[in-house]
Amino acid sequence: MDEMVLRGMAKWPEVPAVFGWLLLDRRGNWLLRNPARNSYERIANVKLRDFISHTYAADEHGRWYFQNGPQRVFARLAYTPLVLRSDGNAFVDQCGRPFDCGSAMLDEKGSLLMVGSRGVALLDDRDLQGYAEALGEAAERLPRIESCEVPPRFGFVAEPAP
Repeated sequence: MDEMVLRGMAKWPEVPAVFGWLLLDRRGNWLLRNPARNSYERIANVKLRDFISHTYAADEHGRWYFQNGPQRVFARLAYTPLVLRSDGNAFVDQCGRPFDCGSAMLDEKGSLLMVGSRGVALLDDRDLQGYAEALGEAAERLPRIESCEVPPRFGFVAEPAP
């Protein structure tokens, strides 16, 4: 964590956490709740997206958040806590961090999940065709998983609450 964040946490240790305002969608976009429309809207501001990505992490309960000074802002997850994009011959998550894939699996809807040292990640659907073509016939032999089994199996909370 940045020194400034650590100082803020020490100065204001009792700042309440925020739930229900931030969403990570299936394409790795950060969305913020708009209470006037009762919906989530994509965060267009690049600096805010970068700020969120800079401190995005999981707590000991598997709830993912970003650290906003002394305050944790927990993210609802449309599926997994990480969303991958192809970057040449490698993968990066929605925060721009490299992701080393150890294995892959398909869910019942055809979503491709990748498992690595940092947990499970969903491959952005715009990269599915290229990945499937690279795998060829091996894609048919990928292990299967039911989407409802993903959060408990990989230890994360899709709908965090206090």
